[in-house]
Amino acid sequence: MSMSHARISRRTFHRTTAAAAGLTALQAGKVWGANERIRLGFIGLANRGGQLLTAFLPHADMEIVALCDVAQTTLDAAHQRLEGRPDTYQDFRRILERKDVDAVVIATPDHWHALQTIHACAAGKDVYVEKPVSLTVVEGRQMVEAARRHDRIVQVGMQRRSSQLYAQAVQMVQSGTIGKVTVTRSYHRSNMFPLGIGKAAPGAPPADFDWDMWLGPRPSRPFQDTIAPYKFRWWTEYCSQISNNGVHSLDMTRWIMNELAPTSICCMGGKYALEDDRTEPDTSQSIYEFPTGWLSLFGMYEANGNPTTARGGFVELRGTQGTLYVSDQTIEIVPERGGQFQDPAYRMEPVQLTGTDGDLTTQHARNFLDCMRSRATPNADIEEGHRSTTMSLLSKISLAVRQRLEWDPQREQITNHPDANHLLHYEYRKPWSLDI
Repeated sequence: MSMSHARISRRTFHRTTAAAAGLTALQAGKVWGANERIRLGFIGLANRGGQLLTAFLPHADMEIVALCDVAQTTLDAAHQRLEGRPDTYQDFRRILERKDVDAVVIATPDHWHALQTIHACAAGKDVYVEKPVSLTVVEGRQMVEAARRHDRIVQVGMQRRSSQLYAQAVQMVQSGTIGKVTVTRSYHRSNMFPLGIGKAAPGAPPADFDWDMWLGPRPSRPFQDTIAPYKFRWWTEYCSQISNNGVHSLDMTRWIMNELAPTSICCMGGKYALEDDRTEPDTSQSIYEFPTGWLSLFGMYEANGNPTTARGGFVELRGTQGTLYVSDQTIEIVPERGGQFQDPAYRMEPVQLTGTDGDLTTQHARNFLDCMRSRATPNADIEEGHRSTTMSLLSKISLAVRQRLEWDPQREQITNHPDANHLLHYEYRKPWSLDI
């Protein structure tokens, strides 16, 4: 353990979080004054963390009092952006022990989300955590349990759940506007050929970068600049592009179709075109079968970036009456007409709608702050985030074992491949633990 970690022992940390947890019931029932500001701590400030700063800053009823990042340069840049007001730390536990922090915003690498969320809940903090919520299914379920046990508001960064336009798509599909939906399709496309994420030899981390803390519960290994700070998303040990990008569209299909979870999952793919350091495929196709009778397809294509749907929508839903394309700006319905042995007439009128949503992440932050005050369930509650993240994680497992998986969404167990259940979690590197 590095010297920066030794500042707070595990026993001290658990004693601090236990004491803070005693405030949880009191905070949960708190009636916020009209002029009382919510005090936030930000954990993880690079890339998405910086975007979240932008999304929260317009809301005058909150203030950012603490910042944390394992890279001092990144931390200093955020601190300067906020005119030097918040306190700064390289160890997130220092924020959790502060009694004047009401909530934390977590935008760290995926393998940290569960541990930081669970400990934040135990410390009496509400949480805004970026997607995907976890690296494993077991972590995700424990995050849900921690939120419920400590009566915490936990909002997941699936910002389209705060969109009025997507809510219209939900209403249209669930009311039967496009008939019986049998297939949904969504994709992540980016032509990364020929260099991909590049290649780099292991070496020493930057002087201002706490690499051991970045690794956290994952096994120790040398630093490599094709892993951190951002390219971890192409390494199986820390993320996947199905989880990183697919979770958004998978969540939309679950929401629009009003489904809990698929019961069968199959993913195929591989490194077919790119000779870089990634351990994730450059091309994959996932198919999810739902118990009410429909398929959801997600394609992850990083060797070809051309359009994959006729109208370029974020999600395509193919119904018996029409096909609906929804994006962040528009809804379009293309009518179906009768095919073989059927009346060839069109079955409905075309529909085109333009959204009036503003920045969705800013709206999502607003919903989180409002729910902190009202204690209402947020738009992207941790249970929804866990269920959608689980779809992406099951794709990774199917790809790893090269088999179609049958899934019991109530027990959260794979029923046709017992050995695959061992991939639902991993053993944390000591001293890190989800236990409180």
